[in-house]
Amino acid sequence: MLTETLIPISMEQAVGYDALDCGHQAAVEDAIVLTHDRLFMLLDTHGNVAPPGRCGLGLFHDDTRILSHYGLEFTSGEPVLLSGQVVSPYRAIVDLAVNDREFGGNAWDPKNVIHIRRDILLDDRLVERVTITNFMTRTIDFRLRLALGCDFADIFEVRGWKRAERGRFYRPDVGPDCIVFSYRGRDGSLIRSMARFREPPTEADPEGATWRLPLEPGRRVELQWEIGPAESQQGVEPEWRTPGERGEHLRDLYREWRSRCASWRTDVIEFNATLDQAVDDLRALYTTTADDRVITAGIPWYSTAFGRDSIIASLQTLPLNPGIAVDTLRYLARHQGRKEDPYTEEQPGRIMHELRRGEMARAGEIPHLPYYGTIDATPLWLVLLHETWRWTGDRALIEPLLPHAERALDWIDRYGDADGDGFVEYARTSAEGLVNQGWKDSGDGVPLPDGRLPAPPIALVEVQGYVYDAKRRMAMLFDAFGRPERAEALRREATALRERIHERFWLEEAGTFALALDGEKRPIPTITSNAGHLLWSRVPTGEQARRMADVLADSRMRSGWGIRTLAAGQAVYNPMSYHNGSVWPHDNALVVLGLSLYGLAGSALPVLEGLHDAANNMRPQRLPELFCGMIRGGAASPVLYPVSCSPQAWASGAFFMLLQGVLGILPDAPDGTLHIREPVLPTFLRELTISGLSIGRSRVSFQFRRHRDRTLANLLSVEGEPLRVRMELS
Repeated sequence: MLTETLIPISMEQAVGYDALDCGHQAAVEDAIVLTHDRLFMLLDTHGNVAPPGRCGLGLFHDDTRILSHYGLEFTSGEPVLLSGQVVSPYRAIVDLAVNDREFGGNAWDPKNVIHIRRDILLDDRLVERVTITNFMTRTIDFRLRLALGCDFADIFEVRGWKRAERGRFYRPDVGPDCIVFSYRGRDGSLIRSMARFREPPTEADPEGATWRLPLEPGRRVELQWEIGPAESQQGVEPEWRTPGERGEHLRDLYREWRSRCASWRTDVIEFNATLDQAVDDLRALYTTTADDRVITAGIPWYSTAFGRDSIIASLQTLPLNPGIAVDTLRYLARHQGRKEDPYTEEQPGRIMHELRRGEMARAGEIPHLPYYGTIDATPLWLVLLHETWRWTGDRALIEPLLPHAERALDWIDRYGDADGDGFVEYARTSAEGLVNQGWKDSGDGVPLPDGRLPAPPIALVEVQGYVYDAKRRMAMLFDAFGRPERAEALRREATALRERIHERFWLEEAGTFALALDGEKRPIPTITSNAGHLLWSRVPTGEQARRMADVLADSRMRSGWGIRTLAAGQAVYNPMSYHNGSVWPHDNALVVLGLSLYGLAGSALPVLEGLHDAANNMRPQRLPELFCGMIRGGAASPVLYPVSCSPQAWASGAFFMLLQGVLGILPDAPDGTLHIREPVLPTFLRELTISGLSIGRSRVSFQFRRHRDRTLANLLSVEGEPLRVRMELS
């Protein structure tokens, strides 16, 4: 039921609490996380969003919280949590118990007598089925209330952004079997959230619905409701379906997804569970709009398309499913910059950073529709373009994207290197934009060793490596597509850039490269993981790579769970910070693949082993966006970073890049060849089998076995077009 009359009310009248008094991002590491397409939800362990407006929790659609209070309340007060299980990325089951204290039981020895099961599913809306069973020997009167509220907060507000003013709230429309919440944003858009009840409540009001139920002994009572964007519930099916029934379609989607992914199986059950979780998480992070399909960055803060994150996740997962890279390349090409706009930092040829669909972006309060303030997404897109060519050999994919590649190359030279010194650097042009525009984009993410912050423009070391690699790779692509003169020019530019990086960034005494050049072109000598990305880009000499491997293996850089973002012992080091001492799985994966490219995979194995141990001690068995960098010692698991996204795309993809690196998997689909170079398995694995690895139009399966300190590879099958497999075993 949707009325035509909207009656304005104040925000306090609408939600009844200060919904945005967060002060900081709330911890989400213990939340139940459900997601599907453009919806995601975070619940507490009981299945609630409580207390009302708790930061980080809620039901979100297109960067807007469309449900900020969601709580089951019972006759006897707070129930006991028996179990909370996330059974799939889109479904959770929570079991609760109510004791007999309020029903004549012994106050000194209360017994659990009422079982409540919450079956919660997310597809195009939230669907919950509540089953209540009375295990007493007599009938009782039982009261259940579903408390509801909608603050329609933008995701940036939930993260702590303070807005000067909000839009207009309207009095909720209460009907016999539904409640509709309405809000008009500052951009004029009307947003509505609807709760529909299968069993009409005994009472309903603007703050929820109440059922008064006679519970007979041993008899189950079921209630069900649906909540979501009002427009998604127009013309809903006349027959109500349970979460289990609604989940059948989603199960089919996931089965079809897995069938298109290569299978990675080992002799370690726990590691298989981690890999399976990653495959499902990658599917869960996909989103679709009218004509777009792309993997998003992570939940809860980055459930949207990101340039850098989507690109790196795509690079990681080429050995799993090249379709992720194909979607990312096309999506970002469609959103490539066309004009100059200082507010959004858009420039012709630039690959976007972040696209938001919430009220604040639509109203122009933030520059994210989309925002282009990233210095690395453009060269990384070029790297992905060539690497996807290496895996697929698909001319029909690559050829239409070459004009976009030319525009990206032009952006690097014209806008990326604004002062013409041969390095790509950044300095924001938007007051609402990011101060730091590399992957360590927090305000203090690019520090001097003593913690002082350098003045822009900043030339990050890893970005110079990305640009070198992009030009080198594009030279190979242009050769393949009949443009040898353009290819030769790019090779010369890449060679000159590599020499400049050696000259200006190398720190001889430290045995690694500087973090960046500051606005005065002085090296920032902070020891960080950024320099490790140069290995992946193949910038260092062989001798430099060996010295860098020693630095990366030092206890100042390695926590025992992985490589830190910044070495301990420097004044700025803080293992609890976002970027200055924490451990990021995607960062580790890039470094490990880089070490492997220099024949140093053996030195990278402890990193893979530490991350495996970390994932194995988390529930579910997945790597989060990051965790704290405290030394491992005798700890059973790493110290969690409280607002880390989980799942996060480039954390979910990390193990596939890590394994690609240590197994030496190097494709050349245009040449019809797959190279396996000096594979090594970590000590926790004796066997790994990859089935259905996609190389061009071929599907190859092979097995790796570790025998003492040697790893052997065995080709099992090649399906589709013929493929040469060349193995170099140590």
